[in-house]
Amino acid sequence: MFKVAVIGGGMTGLSAAFYLYREAKSAGVPLSVTLLESSGRLGGRVNTLRRNGFVIERGPDSFLARKRAMTELAAELGLDDELVGTNPAAKQTFIARGNMLHAMPSGLYLGVPLDADAFMATGLLSEQGKRRALAEVELPAAGDDGNEAADALVAGAAKETVGAFLERRFGREMVTCIFEPLLAGIYAGDLYALGLDATFPQFKAYEQQYGSVIRGIQASLSAAKQAPTGKSVGSVFLTFRRGLSSLMETLAHTLAQAGCDIRLGARVAALGMQRNETGPAAYRLALEDGEPLDADAVVVAVPAFGIADLLEPYADVGALRAIRYVSVANVVFAYEGSGFDHPLDGSGFLVPRGDGRLITASTWTSSKWLHTAPAGKRLIRCYVGRTGEEANVELSDEEMIAGVRRDLRDLMGLEAKPAFTEITRLRRSMPQFPPGHQAAVSALQAQLAERLPGVIAAGQPFGGVGLPDCVLQGRQAAESLVRMLTARYNVGEH
Repeated sequence: MFKVAVIGGGMTGLSAAFYLYREAKSAGVPLSVTLLESSGRLGGRVNTLRRNGFVIERGPDSFLARKRAMTELAAELGLDDELVGTNPAAKQTFIARGNMLHAMPSGLYLGVPLDADAFMATGLLSEQGKRRALAEVELPAAGDDGNEAADALVAGAAKETVGAFLERRFGREMVTCIFEPLLAGIYAGDLYALGLDATFPQFKAYEQQYGSVIRGIQASLSAAKQAPTGKSVGSVFLTFRRGLSSLMETLAHTLAQAGCDIRLGARVAALGMQRNETGPAAYRLALEDGEPLDADAVVVAVPAFGIADLLEPYADVGALRAIRYVSVANVVFAYEGSGFDHPLDGSGFLVPRGDGRLITASTWTSSKWLHTAPAGKRLIRCYVGRTGEEANVELSDEEMIAGVRRDLRDLMGLEAKPAFTEITRLRRSMPQFPPGHQAAVSALQAQLAERLPGVIAAGQPFGGVGLPDCVLQGRQAAESLVRMLTARYNVGEH
């Protein structure tokens, strides 16, 4: 019986444990899994509150439908009928400017303008700025015009930031007015500090393959329409009717039924290597509170700084130490229907950096997700904190509520008093991947394969911040370990 330890009970760790059992059963390899979670609950940043008929997400609220790892996992767990998409009548998103909300032009995809007529009609950019952005289709790809500076960009593509790339392709005004509030908000970061290779690598791929980001996205969307689709039809984002935690709850129940030893409050202090006389290297995990745990293989699925602490004795973890984590908070207001004085005629709004607001963005949750509030009631979620504004996360509850309500009054004219409020502070939760990150972590993984066979580091630092990315990381880690254990098992049989 092979013993595998999974360190971390978030999306990546739970997925790894689930797929370890599935793959081992398929391969006929006897295997037991111990899942170690340092906190008192499973799910990591996913944390659904169900209160008074409201479904409130205190962490992430959805995932991209086009990334199939999540929907495939939901189907395997029998949850695909619980998947719900966004309200098709609430597509409009706004951007704050001064004391007004301006409608985002239609036809944007990740901020990239695909409908020239609609884009030219917006007042968010100057005429010159709009024409410069649309001229992206006419610009040569870096390295295609014989320009030495462009050639240098190609040679150092892994070092290019998101901001530098988008400014090169679309112009500075487009970055400031559209891309920054839209894309930087995903990471609560600074586009001129985020590495393109680890955050939006598809932009570079479109430039290289199609010579234009606009043409590349158009081709990609056209191909997607021809591909078979399932539950994601009609919605870019998906969630679960009872909240994202329903997936975590089902995973935990499924793992318990499979015999997984789930330990909460189990913090791993160190990972040690020990040699077995009868086989390859095995590992001993020192727990802060309890007996050490021996394992034939280990999945390390915690934030980058936690992975670095455990693996530093064996590998160069500089790539992980280089990732800075930003703290954010969200403030959720639940309202009774009577006296609510805004139509919530959209999905929410974004606030550009430097606009002087406490709020960085707001989701009109009950409009965007119809299942989240009882009939006639309203739910709004507001975000606080980003790079350079992290001190706002540590405001008192009273100060934060007052500041958020002031912003809502200024921008929406909303005077209604919430029936109740939920504040969640997510400290060190948003990873900031620097330029060159992807190559650096690939080198780290190669080191681990050589020096710590059977230890796999997985999760956000290696494959993206979205929930489907974490599921895919967990699944790939499980598949890799079961292949290794299968080879070892077959040698032992013979």
